[in-house]
Amino acid sequence: MEAKKNDEKMIETMFGAGAHFGLGRSRRHPTVSPFIFSTKNKTDIFDLEKTQVMLEKTLGFVSGLAKEDKTILFVGSKKEAITSIQSGAQSISMPYVNSRFIGGTLTNFGQIRKRIELFERLVSDREKGELAKYTKHERLLIDKDITALEHMFGGIVSLKKLPAGLFIVDPRREKNAVKEASDLGIPVIALASSDCDISDIDYVVLGNDASRDSIRWFVEQIVQAYRSGKVLS
Repeated sequence: MEAKKNDEKMIETMFGAGAHFGLGRSRRHPTVSPFIFSTKNKTDIFDLEKTQVMLEKTLGFVSGLAKEDKTILFVGSKKEAITSIQSGAQSISMPYVNSRFIGGTLTNFGQIRKRIELFERLVSDREKGELAKYTKHERLLIDKDITALEHMFGGIVSLKKLPAGLFIVDPRREKNAVKEASDLGIPVIALASSDCDISDIDYVVLGNDASRDSIRWFVEQIVQAYRSGKVLS
């Protein structure tokens, strides 16, 4: 009885966050059809009871990774997701990508690490005043390099080895990240809307991935599950 009440409360909370809204019926991917409750004003509406089951399974997996002190890479570059992805990841000291996913971030990780190490070295040299030996023009160019490197890699400086999982908002948009993870056998966790092919997602949660409120709520669930797992580790 208590479990049923908790499930109902979670569904009500998802509804309140607007998680039930998918996209237009014409954009629906066939793999999502079994999880659509209805279509209203040409917009697909998710069956939140099925979403809740998906979410519980996903949170269990996230908690398990936390128990083993594993790393999850958060990925989400759409404007509605960038703030939640960054704040959520940082709150549990996880790496994140909230700008364009750089090709090879996973599949060519050794080269990416070299670029990150260059960024760290340049920042360290600047902080120590070791760039004073360069001309003003050269220092400006180095500053531009630091800015560019920080934009590309600032969120994954802490990523010393390949992550144990990816949490992605909108796998259709982040298809390159999904492919690289899949190629390497890294499990993909994703918040996906009705336009996504979910056949290759290991742990999918169907919900509104176009609303800041909905994205924020789902990110918070992932974060809380990770924290809970860490407590049990």
